[in-house]
This record gives sequence, C-alpha cells and structure tokens, in this order.
Amino acid sequence: MDSEDRKAIILKAIIKNYMETGEPVGSRTISKLPELNLSSATIRNEMSDLEDMGYILQPHTSAGRIPSDKGYRFYVDEILREKEIETEEFKDLMFKKVDRLETVLKQLAKIIARDTNYAAMISGPTIHSNKVKFLQLSKIDKFKLLLVTVAEGNIINNKIIDIDSEISESEILNLNLLINTSLNGLTVEEINLSIMNKLRMDAGVYGDIVDKVLREVAAVFKSATDNLEIYTSGTTNIFKYPEISDREKASQLVNAFEEKDKLKEILAGVDDDDDNDGIRVYIGNEVPISDMRDLSVVTANYEIGEGLRGSIGIVGPKRMDYEKVLKTIKTVMASLDEQFKNDE
Repeated sequence: MDSEDRKAIILKAIIKNYMETGEPVGSRTISKLPELNLSSATIRNEMSDLEDMGYILQPHTSAGRIPSDKGYRFYVDEILREKEIETEEFKDLMFKKVDRLETVLKQLAKIIARDTNYAAMISGPTIHSNKVKFLQLSKIDKFKLLLVTVAEGNIINNKIIDIDSEISESEILNLNLLINTSLNGLTVEEINLSIMNKLRMDAGVYGDIVDKVLREVAAVFKSATDNLEIYTSGTTNIFKYPEISDREKASQLVNAFEEKDKLKEILAGVDDDDDNDGIRVYIGNEVPISDMRDLSVVTANYEIGEGLRGSIGIVGPKRMDYEKVLKTIKTVMASLDEQFKNDE
C-alpha cells in the first residue's frame, strides 16, 4: 500500500469516526483498523501530512484531528465516484438481466397456464425493502438543486428541486452529510415523524429543503410500485369450468385481467412474513377483487437478488387442484431464484 492509499484510508476513517462520535480522532483509534496494519507512529506521520495538506485540523494541542471542509469534500467526492462506478456496473448487469427477465416471465406465465390449465399472472420485480442507500444534493444554479436518490438495488432517480434562496457549496456539503447520516439504510416506513422532525431541526434554515428531499424519497419508492408490470396468460382456461362460464361472470373475469391495477391488489398483498414461504391461498370471498370471488387464487413471491422481488399468481375455480398448483408455484420460485442467482 503506497502513501497516497494510506492517506486516503486514514482520512476516510477519521471522517467516519468523527461523524459517529463528534470527538477528535487520534492515531490510536486509527491504528486499530485491520486493513492498515501500521504503527501509531506511521499513522501520526500520515495524519501530520494530511493536516499540512489541509484535509484535517487539530482543534487544540495534544487533541486528535477533525475533518476540514476540504476533507469533507474529498470524502463526498470519493463516495460519488465509487457510487458512479458501482452504478454503471450494476446498470450493465441489470439491462441484460431485465431484457432476459421480461422474456422469461412472459414464457413462464404461458408455461404455468398450460401446465395447470388455469390462468397465470406474474409481476415484474420491484425493490422490496425500499432502503435509502445514498442521497446527494448538487447545485445547478442559484435557485435549483439536483437530488440524486440511490435506493437498495442501485435504483437511481434524479430530481431537480427549486429553492427559495441561494445556498453555498459548503452548506450543501453539510446538508448532504446530515441527510445521509440520518437516512442511510432506512426504509421509507422507518423514516418516521420523529426522525423527520429532528432532521428538519438539525437543518435549521434549510428545513424546507429537507422537506422537499423527504417528499422526493417517498415518491421514488411509490413510483416503483405504481409502474409494476404484470404478465398474464391462460385467461380463457377459466371458462372451461361450468360454474364460472356464464356470460356475466366471464365478462367480469376478462375485465379483471385487462385492468392490471386490480391484479396488483392481489399480488401486492403477498408478504414474505406469511407462513409457508410466503404462499397465500385466497378462496372465494377471501379474494380481494370482487369480480373474482367465484374463484380461488394462489400467490407467492420470487426473488432475483439485489433486493428485487416479484409475485406469482394462479387463478382457477374453487375446486382447483391445490396440490398441483402449490407444487408448480414452488418449482417456479426455485427456478427463478436459481436462474438469476447464477447471474450475480
């Protein structure tokens, strides 16, 4: 490890430790890092160089060091560079995976419908855990900021935010550190009123910017659900069963399958906290969609890594072959998991 690499690691460690504790950081603390394996004397020399270069400050004699604005700038720029590389690599992988996944899901819906003689529906994957991975505010002009939101699974969203008064680069830097320290790793559900109020209070005069950031973060995760793709096959299979083949019931069923928003109600209800590996069986009046209450619906989750999850559903008469349907669903779940796990 050359001196430049050592300095970068030591600087990052000082900033992270200071962000966590608010206390100046000494060489003994840094010497405990396993990736360095350096003596306290060597670390002190590197810290002295970092101080001469303007990246860290010593608030008073014999105290540890704290980051300077230049040090914070290096830290944030490094995070952005790492995220950009990470994101580009992930995009390359996901473009290939998504193109293939869409083909696979359409084909799977046909196979399930053919093999079970019922109707099948499969939702495209969305981010399940909805965790905030990284947020970055950047200045565009005097009254506009760019908010980059990175969610778990490296789902990225860019949004321009209008602001009422000008904000300096150093104030944006402090705001980025505050927002990321408060929100990183949290789901939308975990960002509760207490966290939001503390964040607004800590932001002081920039509380209105924090409000806009929070609204955009919520919107990013909502849009993922709103844009859910659903692939269906085998609707006409249902009409082979006399109890649901009359014209009115058939028309209602066709409408339910054509209006994908209704199908989302069923597939969105699949929860991995349920028993039986997240498999749920709705019978008759238990089905959330009124147009399907002469039927039974069996649903389950599939996972393809990176926090991405979708759902499978099989729709048939109340006298469906439940044993066969459950076996089919478990086989499909295992197949998708295995197929896309090998791509990671």
